[in-house]
Amino acid sequence: MTLNESSSSTIAPAGEMSDKLDPELDSERRELVSLLDQLTGDVEGTVETAVTGLSLHRIMRPADPKPTIHLPALALIAQGSKRILVGDEQYAYDPLHYLVTSVDLPAVGKVMVASSTQPYLGLRLDLDVEAIAELVQDENLPQAARAASSRGLYVNRLSAEMLDAVLRLLRLLSNPDDIPILAPMIKREILYRLLQNGQGTRLRQIALQDSQTQRVAKVIRYLRGNFARSMRMDSIARDVHMSVSSLHHHFKAVTAMSPLQYQKQLRLQEARRLMLLEDIDVAMAAHRVGYESASQFSREYSRFFGAPPLRDRRRWLEDGAEG
Repeated sequence: MTLNESSSSTIAPAGEMSDKLDPELDSERRELVSLLDQLTGDVEGTVETAVTGLSLHRIMRPADPKPTIHLPALALIAQGSKRILVGDEQYAYDPLHYLVTSVDLPAVGKVMVASSTQPYLGLRLDLDVEAIAELVQDENLPQAARAASSRGLYVNRLSAEMLDAVLRLLRLLSNPDDIPILAPMIKREILYRLLQNGQGTRLRQIALQDSQTQRVAKVIRYLRGNFARSMRMDSIARDVHMSVSSLHHHFKAVTAMSPLQYQKQLRLQEARRLMLLEDIDVAMAAHRVGYESASQFSREYSRFFGAPPLRDRRRWLEDGAEG
């Protein structure tokens, strides 16, 4: 499946927000657009801010799908829309919906709606798993029933309370002296809203000691640090006190892919980074990420990125020259 294909698993289809705006959110959404427009200026791409973990995005022309690793974060759009492909599942979000990622996930993203006159405007706030765990343990937090492992990425409807908290966080950028004191408080409120809104139970699972989701997260951390090594599933499963079959089941429930598919995407993304950014040749990049067969590497690379390694590198260089 590609990001240009429709899917029954697509959530919150992009392009439907124009006639479904909640009147209660409309004025706040317009303020969000205005703030992000001012704060990003004429920058094309990502702007880091003085608030730790908060980055802003401005894109004026949709580009090709971009493979990346989604770290735990809240992603919110003020203007435009975006689609994310994780495994074979497609997620879409827009100004009425936000995206939450609770574990590290290889994904392919594409901005679907953007132009020079109405650029894509969005933000990303990194989620601190330790802060989530601290909040989950707060006795004043309403309890939620334990749930089985579920997808580590989801789309949820934006609420007025969530949008208000995000706006207050952005307004701090105009008053830098307030950031050290007020930003942590607003971030905690945003975490609270995420835990209480809709599918917040999924986010709680990552912070619950010995939950299946937390065990999967430990495996994910191991794979990210050791993706070039041969995978020994029996040893990995034993380390997290799970059977191999149980690990496969829960890993796929959280990531939408098997451990082997997850490892493959990590390898291919790292190989591409080595070739494009460090100018390492194809054979060396394939070897560095764990491939023993250059032909297998080329086949899997072409399938994932849509072009063989050398052609992909040439295209990337040409696009850079045009920019």
